[in-house]
Amino acid sequence: MIFFKTGPMTNKRITKIAKVLVDYSTNVQEGERVVITAPPVAQPLVLEIYKLCLQKGAHPVIRTPLPGAAYIFYKYAKENQLTRFPKIAMYEMKNTDAYIAIRAPLNTNEFAGVEPGKIAVRSKVLSPVSKWRLQKTKWVAFDYPTTAYAQNAGMSLHDYQDFAFNAINLNWGRLKARLQRIADAVNNAEKVSVVGPGTDLKFTVKSTRCVLGDGTNNMPGGEVFTAPDKYSVNGHITFNYPAIYRSNEVRGVQLKFKKGKVVEEDASSGLDFLRAMLDLDSGSRYVGEWGIGCNYNIKQFTKNTLFDEKIGGTVHFALGHGYKECNAKIRSALHWDLVKDLRRNGEIYLDGKLFQKNGRFRR
Repeated sequence: MIFFKTGPMTNKRITKIAKVLVDYSTNVQEGERVVITAPPVAQPLVLEIYKLCLQKGAHPVIRTPLPGAAYIFYKYAKENQLTRFPKIAMYEMKNTDAYIAIRAPLNTNEFAGVEPGKIAVRSKVLSPVSKWRLQKTKWVAFDYPTTAYAQNAGMSLHDYQDFAFNAINLNWGRLKARLQRIADAVNNAEKVSVVGPGTDLKFTVKSTRCVLGDGTNNMPGGEVFTAPDKYSVNGHITFNYPAIYRSNEVRGVQLKFKKGKVVEEDASSGLDFLRAMLDLDSGSRYVGEWGIGCNYNIKQFTKNTLFDEKIGGTVHFALGHGYKECNAKIRSALHWDLVKDLRRNGEIYLDGKLFQKNGRFRR
């Protein structure tokens, strides 16, 4: 499969996206060690990234996980294999300056039949590697358009390619300035209320910091995010989009919070998986992140969190692990973003003052 194989923009689009990832997102410099990880289907973009890194004088390597290998691992791995720490992966991560992850699944439901407990066990084992990447490297993740993503979104591959490119084809300097103004408003507030259909949630952000999701990590960017004070979340929320995690889909998620913790949960489908993830560890029933989607070039839900959490006019809450840069206190092997659309009858209040209504900012 060739990325954006139809239309006159093929090579220009590949080059532009590669430049955004190398020059803007990770800002690769001469002498840096760069790991590029991507499945074979993303070859055109990977080779362009590889070339740009070499031209900058960096030292790139390509890691190519084979489609289906992870499923085979979860299907056949015994307990001692699931719990074995990947020393080689940890060594490489500790010797990596920039990490560019291109995700391009051929089947987004690959893990749907995998026992959730196996995924939970492996997530705990891998968490030190992930933590090092998040905190010690310049990293970015990008989802390369595939037929699987297009099918999930209910779109043709051609239309999905256009959708993905439009989400990135922005003036990132201008968007960054806009995000900074939104983050400043959140940082100057103490109390937050999110109100909407089936939702009345209150929390404080006194001890945490709102930062920009400006595309320097996840691409596309277009969000601001912080963390609620650990024990401050109270009320209830209904998520009007499916919650997707490791190829599992949970619909109609309803959560009730008391003193920061999920005390009641329900779903119209996938409830067993939801409960398995909530019971993963001591931090998985707490909210590690609250974010506001601000990329108004992304207008529709596509069952791809990397894009969905950026939809202009949405908010998302992550169950589990919170980010150090937000001064979040939640530690967990879980980080599961659940997205709520506020564009119809949704409101955000900061210190009792209306901040956003129906997905549009009021100040």
